[in-house]
Amino acid sequence: MKQIKGYAAQQATTPLTPFNFERRAPRPNDVMIDILYCGVCHSDLHTARNEWKNTIYPVVPGHEIVGKVLQIGSEVKEFKVGDVVAVGCMVDSCGSCASCAENLEQYCEAQAVFTYNGKDKYDQSITYGGYSTQIVVDQKFVLHIPKEYTEKDYPAVAPLLCAGITTYSPLHHWKVGKGSTVGVVGIGGLGHLAIKIARAMGARVVVFTTSQGKIEDAKKLGAHEVVISNKAEEMLAHNKSLDFIIDTVAAPHNLDPFLQLLKRDGTLCLIGVPASSHPSPSVANLIFGRRQIGGSLIGGIKETQEMLDFCGKHHILADIELIPMQKINEAYERMLKSDVKYRFVIDIGSLK
Repeated sequence: MKQIKGYAAQQATTPLTPFNFERRAPRPNDVMIDILYCGVCHSDLHTARNEWKNTIYPVVPGHEIVGKVLQIGSEVKEFKVGDVVAVGCMVDSCGSCASCAENLEQYCEAQAVFTYNGKDKYDQSITYGGYSTQIVVDQKFVLHIPKEYTEKDYPAVAPLLCAGITTYSPLHHWKVGKGSTVGVVGIGGLGHLAIKIARAMGARVVVFTTSQGKIEDAKKLGAHEVVISNKAEEMLAHNKSLDFIIDTVAAPHNLDPFLQLLKRDGTLCLIGVPASSHPSPSVANLIFGRRQIGGSLIGGIKETQEMLDFCGKHHILADIELIPMQKINEAYERMLKSDVKYRFVIDIGSLK
């Protein structure tokens, strides 16, 4: 067991504060990682404040991790000491259910072991995440950083481990590519990467926002066109024109205006998780275009590696603001006001 420095929430109503805890010694298949950078995801805030009513305190958030291998177990073959690696939202799964057999560990029927606020399947200890100096992870859940990225890129690679795969997975699953017209609803931590990835896949990208001030930003990110979604005439001009829409907004909103923009057989995919449900959409909008509403949760480990390789090839990085660990509570408040372009990343060196 090794003493580790981190930051934790002790209860829903208190700020995150310094927290020392122990990491397990590496098992034969484990990799011990010295954490360099950790992205700040809205899920971290939801969990720290128990907004999903499932938090086990104390909780150490963080599941967008880039670090360097410090030690490996006796059975580890894929990694060596000194490798720069990544860890995302999961650190284990049952490995034997139908979903795990299809490399879809995120849908593990016994429930994946999440990087934080989960339970280790061997000893039932609570998992602590990347707001800390080190982490120990089964080699199957450790990812290679593509060679195209250099050391200066590593902070902006970190958000790919959640925001990147959360947007890549549905775009990949629904076969977005050359000839597709894709809508992206919302320009934030998820939306800005959805724009970059869909554009790199060869799609025509139409961005929907309620903010006039985000038009130029969206175009700089790669959007071909930007629509102000609360202007009925702009929405009407795109009626039945989109093959696929990825909706990143994590607040309840009316889905019908977006369903009407889909061509026959189009899909509206929801990836934001609001605290309360969206208003029920019109069944007629589904039936009269054979349209569908879907959802998507991150991606499996194989697909996450594919995403990293794809982003490396196209040199896709998150737009970030690098902060010291000591500013995490300020970052949470700014995140609630959308006062970041577009993802905070913690320099874990500030803890050491």
